[in-house]
Amino acid sequence: MKLEFDLERVRVVEFGVGRDDSNGQTFVALSIDGDVQDALREMAAATWVALQEDPEGPAKYEPSEKHGSVEYLYVPLGERFASSMRELHEASNLPLDNRALDDLPSVFCYFARLTDGRGRRLTALQRATHFKGIVKSRLIRLATDALKLVGDRVFKLDNDFDLLIDARTVHILRPSGFEFAGKLQHAILEAVPENVEAIQKDLPFVDFGDLGAYAAEHPRAARLLASIRGQAENINKAALKKLCRITRVEIIEAKGRISVARGHEIGFLEVLDRRRYQLELVKGQPETFRAPSRKRIAG
Repeated sequence: MKLEFDLERVRVVEFGVGRDDSNGQTFVALSIDGDVQDALREMAAATWVALQEDPEGPAKYEPSEKHGSVEYLYVPLGERFASSMRELHEASNLPLDNRALDDLPSVFCYFARLTDGRGRRLTALQRATHFKGIVKSRLIRLATDALKLVGDRVFKLDNDFDLLIDARTVHILRPSGFEFAGKLQHAILEAVPENVEAIQKDLPFVDFGDLGAYAAEHPRAARLLASIRGQAENINKAALKKLCRITRVEIIEAKGRISVARGHEIGFLEVLDRRRYQLELVKGQPETFRAPSRKRIAG
C-alpha cells in the first residue's frame, strides 16, 4: 500500500497533544524547536519502515478481530471507525496551548502533523504511555561528576508512532493504540442501533430486537455486529439454520422468523461473522470450532 506523502521532502512539522478532561476529547498544538521537529520526522519515517516489515500486511481493520500487538492494518479515512482520527487530520487551525503538558494525567496521546513539498499532510499519532509513567518515577542524570535527581517534568518521545494518517488511509502499526486514541469501544457501542438496522435489511428473516439490546450492553457483541455489517447480504436462511444447528447455537423459528435463545447471542453473532465452523477430517467424527481470528484465503 502506498503512502500519500513524501517523507523525504518534509517542509513543516507541527506537534500537539490530545487531552481528555471535563470538556471531552480535545487536541491542541504546542511550540517546538528544530531538534524536536527532526525527532518527530525520524519517528514518522521509522513508523513507515516498521509497517513495511509486516510480511502479512496490510490487512483491513475489523473490530471483531483479535489483532496482534504490532500488525499493519488499515482503515479508509472516510469510514466511521476513523471519524476522530479524520477530524484531527483535517483540522485547519488547532488552538495553541504551550501549557498543555502541565496537566499530564489528562493527556491521552501526542501527535505530529507533517506537510511535504506538495502541500500534502501526514498525521502521526502515539498513545501517551511512557511520559506519564516517567512523571511518577525518579530519573537521574550525570551532572559534572555526580548523579543528580531530575526535578523537572520529563516528556519522553518514543521511537515511532502507533499510526500514520494520510489523505486516504489510516495506516495502523499498533491496533491497541488506534482503538484507545480513537475511543473505538465507545463509538462501536454507540453504533449498535445503526448497525442493527443495516443488518436487519439484509436479513429480514432474523429478529434482531433482543440482539440489539444485548449488544448495547456487551462490547464483544457490539464489535461482532460492526464486523457483520456489510457482509450479511445474500446469507441463505437454510444454510444459516444448518450452521447454527451443527455449531450448537440454539435458535427459535416462529412465523418464518428466527430469534436467538437466551445465552446464545454471542454464538449466533459468531456464526454470522463466519467464526463458527465444523470439520470432519475423521469420517464419522465431526468437530466444531470457534475461530479467534478470521482471514479470507485468497484465490
